[in-house]
Amino acid sequence: MRIVIAGGHGQIALRLETLLAARGDEVAGIIRKAEQADDLREAGAEPILLDLESASVEDVATQLQGADAAVFAAGAGPGSGTDRKDSVDKGAAVLFADAAVQAGVRRFLIVSSMGADPKHEGGEVFDVYLRAKGGADEYVRGLAGLDWTILRPGMLTNDAGTGLVRLEAHTGRGPIPRDDVAAVLAELLDTPATAGLTLELISGSAPVSVAVKSVAGN
Repeated sequence: MRIVIAGGHGQIALRLETLLAARGDEVAGIIRKAEQADDLREAGAEPILLDLESASVEDVATQLQGADAAVFAAGAGPGSGTDRKDSVDKGAAVLFADAAVQAGVRRFLIVSSMGADPKHEGGEVFDVYLRAKGGADEYVRGLAGLDWTILRPGMLTNDAGTGLVRLEAHTGRGPIPRDDVAAVLAELLDTPATAGLTLELISGSAPVSVAVKSVAGN
């Protein structure tokens, strides 16, 4: 498969690029800083220099032409203010989804957040983040041109992945290594029967492939 990942230099994205490239997929990652390109090449991915906060739908759709799947793994990141939560966590996700529809890329994964809700209340930056993520999820769900899956990990850690997870519509809160999030995303890309599902993910006792097959109804 050819897979294009938005937020290609993110911690989850770099792990996912490494996994996909190692198994023989053609991977490209969208980045906004030229100095990030070497890290993507080291992971086995083709860097695409494009700022999703200023690009047009047409700009992004051009980069998605011929892809089999698109993954939105971008985020404004810790330390960013409320404006960038809206422009990246929501705005860039909407743009990327619209571009996928325009380019005819049906399979679409979005890395969201546990607790994401467009109606979430509160005035803190994290509250704005959860509203932005929830708004992006809601928008993607409304696009008939996408076979979407929304993944909502729990508290992300840099612990080594165990390959054992809990993946359900509602898991309750808990931690999950970024390694395991990437492994689940790779498995979801291979499992089109998970389209139309919003899934929460935390560490658990099921091997990744078993967990994904279970939610897919296999």
